[in-house]
Amino acid sequence: MMSADHKKRYELEKSTPVTIVNAVEYVLASVVVRTILGKTTGNVSIMAVDSGMGLTEKTSAFDTYVQVIDGKADIIIKGVPFVLAAGQSIVIPAHAPYSFWPAERFKLMVTVIKYGYDQVAL
Repeated sequence: MMSADHKKRYELEKSTPVTIVNAVEYVLASVVVRTILGKTTGNVSIMAVDSGMGLTEKTSAFDTYVQVIDGKADIIIKGVPFVLAAGQSIVIPAHAPYSFWPAERFKLMVTVIKYGYDQVAL
């Protein structure tokens, strides 16, 4: 588990304007993730994914809002591919398997707001 001091170094400075696409940089042959806000009730992260890199299939217990902020990404949800370009977004339903693959290198903003399991549609 991350300490509060360690976590603060990765979160964005509060009350300070930022150009979100510049808040994380591409690294050759890597996926870089930076937490903007990390709370027990949810989180907002940004990630930079270099060409040829992907994120293997996973699921979340909560709906996940994904917005492409640079480049173009293939987002596969329940086996259905979606190609999203900068400025486009999609909501990944709770419990749906999904993965990300680069149509080219891309940056994403990912938002998860945690809520009670009784509200999750299976």
